[in-house]
Amino acid sequence: MASATAVLSPHADVILPRMKLPLPDFTVPLPPFEVPEGQQRLIQFREALREAMSEEMRRDKRIFLLGEEVAQYNGAYKISQGMLDEFGPKRIIDSPISENGFAGLAVGAAMYGLKPIIEFMSWSFSLVAADQILNNVPKMLYMSGGQWGCPVVFRGNDGAGGQLGSTHSWCVEGLYSNVPGVKIVIPSNPYDAKGLLIAAIECDDPVIFLEPKRQYHAEKAELDESVEPGPLWQSRVVRRGQDVTVLAYGPTVKVALKAAEAAAGEGRSLEVIDLRTLSPLDMGPVLESVRRTGRAVVVHEAHVNLGLGAELAARITESCFYCLEAPVLRVGGFDTPYPPARIEEDFLPDLDRLLDAVDRTFDF
Repeated sequence: MASATAVLSPHADVILPRMKLPLPDFTVPLPPFEVPEGQQRLIQFREALREAMSEEMRRDKRIFLLGEEVAQYNGAYKISQGMLDEFGPKRIIDSPISENGFAGLAVGAAMYGLKPIIEFMSWSFSLVAADQILNNVPKMLYMSGGQWGCPVVFRGNDGAGGQLGSTHSWCVEGLYSNVPGVKIVIPSNPYDAKGLLIAAIECDDPVIFLEPKRQYHAEKAELDESVEPGPLWQSRVVRRGQDVTVLAYGPTVKVALKAAEAAAGEGRSLEVIDLRTLSPLDMGPVLESVRRTGRAVVVHEAHVNLGLGAELAARITESCFYCLEAPVLRVGGFDTPYPPARIEEDFLPDLDRLLDAVDRTFDF
């Protein structure tokens, strides 16, 4: 092992002390969350999604939106508000309450050369269409020997619904990440919501686009179209640090950033990485960070049991074992269905639970 970050040769008789590497000089800046004054435009998460779909539909006549209440009602969460007036009923299409039916229609349309965007009112309801999403869409390119693919974007809200109960609030990323052939994206902010959805629509592969439900109507955030959102399948370091690497995605990125602010007051420096894409996982920034910090905590809203945190912990351990000062810890939802009403707040990962995990990485 000749790498500068390696601390143990497989043929060595002694273990060398782990080297504290300085923060690298990143000469290529990543897309910022704060844009220069005078260039920013405030926008809600749901507005960013609408703009992404509208811009792509103006560009490509093959694209259409199909789902329950997306047309006449402007979308259950008003994502598609005004799109029926602009694009008409042949491209903004209300479907029956039959996820299996309209997901199957999307498969045929994509194979025929169209570019469907399918909206699930909740990703919990997507399980009704499991045969289409898991058994047909991801295998089409493979089974046809590369002759035709299935470029569908399945999008809709994922996770905690604000007291909507268990049947409307399931985080499905762990389930779908186990399926080869589909790509999975989950943005954490309006800036990425627009940029990543545009990239997903333009992608020739099927994409599962998960949208944190609670952020639809959250406070507006800055958006600057002059800044490229970066490649679709790329994680992003959103805060530099040296002591602990915190990995998050979707709604827990905000929790991780708050934890980093709180930890800084206690003299600890947390590096926060927004994964952005869950399949494929971009492990480059993750491994580089953990080799420097020696500690890692994964935080996600989904159940901890057999979740994305377990996969990340395994990959980090395989690649950074001799650099780790502590086991990779996970913070997430408890191993129960989503609770009803206000108990939901106790189910979700919060600042205290994340900071407790950070503290525990120093106890080993």
